[in-house]
Amino acid sequence: MLVLLAWRSHSFKILTKEDLEENVTEICHNKDDACQMWTLCTHAFYNLTHVSPLVFIFLLKECYFYGTCKATAKFRALQHQVYLVLHNDPKPGPSSFIVQCMYVSPLFEDHGQGFTHLIMSALRRFLKRSTSIEDSLEVKDVAAHLFVDIIRGQIYHDEKIVMKLLEISEVKLKNVEKALCQIEEKYDLSCGTAKEFVEQYIVELVKSQLYMTAVTLIEHFSIHHYGQSFLLDMIQSNQFKAAEKWATFMGKPMLSILVEEFIERNMLKNAYETIKKNNLKQDFPDVYKRCKESSLKNLAEKGCWDVAEARTNNDRQLMEYLVYLAMEAGYTEKVDELCDRYSLDRFLDIKVPETSNLQGRYLCLDELLVEDIIWVDEVEVLLDATSHIECFKVIGVDCEWKPNYVKGSKPNKVSIMQIASEKMVFIFDLIRLHKDVPDILDNCLTRILLSPRILKLGYNFQCDVKQLAHSYEELRCFKNYEMLLDIQNIFKEHRGGLAGLTEKILGASLNKTRRNSNWEQRPLTPNQLEYAALDAVVLVHIFHHLPGQGHDKSEWKSCIMSHTENAKKSKKCVPKVVDTDMETNKD
Repeated sequence: MLVLLAWRSHSFKILTKEDLEENVTEICHNKDDACQMWTLCTHAFYNLTHVSPLVFIFLLKECYFYGTCKATAKFRALQHQVYLVLHNDPKPGPSSFIVQCMYVSPLFEDHGQGFTHLIMSALRRFLKRSTSIEDSLEVKDVAAHLFVDIIRGQIYHDEKIVMKLLEISEVKLKNVEKALCQIEEKYDLSCGTAKEFVEQYIVELVKSQLYMTAVTLIEHFSIHHYGQSFLLDMIQSNQFKAAEKWATFMGKPMLSILVEEFIERNMLKNAYETIKKNNLKQDFPDVYKRCKESSLKNLAEKGCWDVAEARTNNDRQLMEYLVYLAMEAGYTEKVDELCDRYSLDRFLDIKVPETSNLQGRYLCLDELLVEDIIWVDEVEVLLDATSHIECFKVIGVDCEWKPNYVKGSKPNKVSIMQIASEKMVFIFDLIRLHKDVPDILDNCLTRILLSPRILKLGYNFQCDVKQLAHSYEELRCFKNYEMLLDIQNIFKEHRGGLAGLTEKILGASLNKTRRNSNWEQRPLTPNQLEYAALDAVVLVHIFHHLPGQGHDKSEWKSCIMSHTENAKKSKKCVPKVVDTDMETNKD
């Protein structure tokens, strides 16, 4: 039986395991607010007058190891208990008591640093809410003494704890001076001035390339000893956050040097963030513009046009540059949309220069000899499309949804689903069909996706299936499928997504400009329809090139998957009859 000692009302009492168990916290583990109660051992110290720091840390350790909840929950619960303990008159005082605990915590080896962070966090909270002038003065002196002892190597704590100690206690050079005088008097030593003492410690930190700790000390004690070479050393060592922190402390001239160094190294994003954060736009107008344009270009290349538009902040020059990017990408409807919204008619007369960022050429439907694209948004068309698709032996499947750029919000519903043979593409308006005829839609797609006679091709289709099931939870069709072959699993070594794979196999890439366009608008533009159709139909054409790429039939057969809602995992199965030379369209 676990037996521990504690003080209660000036009397000595033995606490058994049963006495220690106490419910201290409830932790919510999921978004459905389903909470699970955990138990954690804590000690009720009604009086700390005669409890030594060593006993206190020992009991804290026992509490930690006795608790059954997760480490984070233990830390928070025990931190709160220590915060309460500091109100119970520890001697010689709350701040001194915690510092004395920090002197003994390293004795607990691997767990010492963790307990130190815990009690310091509790002290920080205590000082914010319950501090007095006496406590404030006390903590400065005792913390300064501990700081000196750590630097002298009398006790070990890592740099993070040293910085936390200085931050919480607000130790100044005069407090360090006082601590040094006491040590010199007691041990008959000569430690120099407080400033010299701290500067020497900073030198050692710089030699060890602990730049962030060194900069924090420089800032904390207001030491202006270092110059431009110090900044360059940090940049050379890729310590950019430390360099920015120190330059900010030094002022605008050093910040300007930092920006220039970023520009010279073509680190436009770092330069932009520094300019923006420190209001240096007027000092570097060209750089600021270049950085903004670079940011817009990156967003445009990813197809995030709505985000790019928002980032212009209605700046006319940046908006014109965004229109230029849309023209360069061949995104004509986006050009018209922006010009109309922001009255940029004159911009339409600007001649777009030849650029080198268009990689190769883009595939179009005509090259693949696609005969028809059928929009499916009514029940009669849905039933007819299903009958046609059931006659195919191989189909490509894909889906699209409107992007949601609000961080933390739920994704939008899948808007359309494309099912293609080699010559024909059906685009299902899922939003409309689900609203009008959900049961018929469920039945038709179930017939297609569960058919053992149709090989379904996708690219990273697990992601699409997950999104479909999330968008239409009540439909069973997206929870079960048979004969699914994810092309991505065959070309595992390939990078560049479906566009890159299409270029490798078919000789031309896919234009992904409209990937993040508004797929909920009706009607979709002709360019959107072509984009959607291509994403599905190229899967069939890539499949027919598998033997020519040296892939053995057995290899891609082993990648075929089936899934049922009740199964815990997707299972792989081999179809009875699948022929790489099969006719795609059954006439």
